[in-house]
Amino acid sequence: MSTPLLRLTPEVEPDEATVRAVEAGLNRYNESIAPGGDWEPLWIVGRDLDGGVRAGLRGLTGYSWLFVSWFWVAEPYRRRGVGSQLLLGAEAIARDRGCAHVYVDTFSFQAPDFYKRHGYAEFGRLEEFPPGHSRIWLAKRL
Repeated sequence: MSTPLLRLTPEVEPDEATVRAVEAGLNRYNESIAPGGDWEPLWIVGRDLDGGVRAGLRGLTGYSWLFVSWFWVAEPYRRRGVGSQLLLGAEAIARDRGCAHVYVDTFSFQAPDFYKRHGYAEFGRLEEFPPGHSRIWLAKRL
């Protein structure tokens, strides 16, 4: 029996059903090879006294790892320990979830030295991404 042909179409904003179908297919495949990779979201948000969002960390935990995918602190709150509190808080939640490691990617113009001060070690780098800068991957054992 031959496999039917596919019509490949670029889509800028696929509908929700399409996104769910691709995600479910990938998850089924991954689970068949490496079970137990249920990724659980992790959020820590910093708000000012008026409720405005001034900092935040978004991560995912799975396979005993925390991946920090978004990490931002508004300029007036930088260099005041807010970033450290966010990162340490996320690491504590990850430990509670059974994680033994954490990884993050950052650009050379963002915060590689911040992560290194917190015990992270570089394990990968893409030069000229974006042009004139580097994308850097760092990890740490919890």
